[in-house]
Amino acid sequence: MGLKMSIHRMKRASILFIVLLLIPMSAVSAVEPVTAPALSGVEQAHAELWSKFIDDYGIIHDYVGDLPTPEDCSLGKPNAIGWWSPIEDGPMFTGLYLPAACERARRSGDLVDKDQARRLARGLMKCASVSEVPGMIVRGVGTDGLCHYPLGSDDQTHPWFYGLHAYVMSDLPSADERREIIAKMKTVAEVLESTGWRCPADGAFKGQFRGGYRGHLFRDAARYLYLLRAMHEVTGDQIWLERYQTAQAAIPEHADKSRVEICAEGYARDREAIRHIDTHQLWIYVGSQASLARLAAMETDEKLRSHYRAGLALNAKHALNSLNVYNTFDNQDKKVFGNADWRAVYNTWFPQKNQADAERLSRTGDKLKRGERKSYEQARMQNPLAAAAIIALADDGTHRGRIEDAINHYDYSKLNMATFFFAECAAFARKSDK
Repeated sequence: MGLKMSIHRMKRASILFIVLLLIPMSAVSAVEPVTAPALSGVEQAHAELWSKFIDDYGIIHDYVGDLPTPEDCSLGKPNAIGWWSPIEDGPMFTGLYLPAACERARRSGDLVDKDQARRLARGLMKCASVSEVPGMIVRGVGTDGLCHYPLGSDDQTHPWFYGLHAYVMSDLPSADERREIIAKMKTVAEVLESTGWRCPADGAFKGQFRGGYRGHLFRDAARYLYLLRAMHEVTGDQIWLERYQTAQAAIPEHADKSRVEICAEGYARDREAIRHIDTHQLWIYVGSQASLARLAAMETDEKLRSHYRAGLALNAKHALNSLNVYNTFDNQDKKVFGNADWRAVYNTWFPQKNQADAERLSRTGDKLKRGERKSYEQARMQNPLAAAAIIALADDGTHRGRIEDAINHYDYSKLNMATFFFAECAAFARKSDK
């Protein structure tokens, strides 16, 4: 790693990190915050993320690169979904990261940490405020601070709720800010309820949807139940609790079990439908694991809670092999990260009349110019650190040392993809029933 630390200091940091992560949250006073984990990797990751990847609005970019212009967004360059652009995953990354930022601020009590959490919340609010279509959460904004791609997704919308839910339940927002955010969450949730929990698009795709939450997979069940239950917690409106309870017992189409039973099976249930979960796709399951953790915290029925805890434990168990891949990442690797020049890599463009056209366009590109570094980081950094977050969210404590080893392995100054923020998600995971 790039950081110089004596063996004595490394051992001392390791011991302190493990102790801090094993302290039950019930024993940590909100008015007497503890210090953030003394872990070199976490602090380096934090510094690199905030110095390179978070824009002026508080939205995390996928990587450092040329931002799309209003013309790019209107025409759909590199594609109308925004895939492979720097603003591909703004609310997804920001929403997944914000709870870690809130927990960091709670433990440290530091004004800078608190201000950073507020900035992230403002970024999420912006993602819900620039589209003319109510309920649409955009992927991020381009050069003018307003332009955006016309297609969002369920992967962007769920973390938007997750991040803001954690923020409004903390002591960070003012009373006015809390009311404003909850009002926006309610507006978006009511739109989704009216669409059958499908995520709306705008621009040339206005009236269409991209993704939803009522499917038969594990990630559908976990996220949908979380969204309903979280809305009850932030609004206090009984209707959301009733919807949640109904959805728990319901059997989705193409399924043979209720949603709460599906949750107990964990993400292994999805392996047939979503390929390469264990080697490449765990990053899209961090939000599902986080949903289970929050459901276990909010649920009052112990029998139902046991289903969520079962899913948490199984996911943590399955993620262990993926975590160990961190050892294969070479911090001296020199592979080309050509994605930063996305205009040169994705230089084949055609008008996209439908979402299938946009997906087809996204599969084009100059492989030589693109290079291999992005896929290298995805497989050997992104996936292992996502696994670390999934394991930490289960709150077992057994594998904290292995999580620490993974976090400390990387030289974060050499990484191109912002998904190393999962290191902080792992380090600052909250106890599920607090």
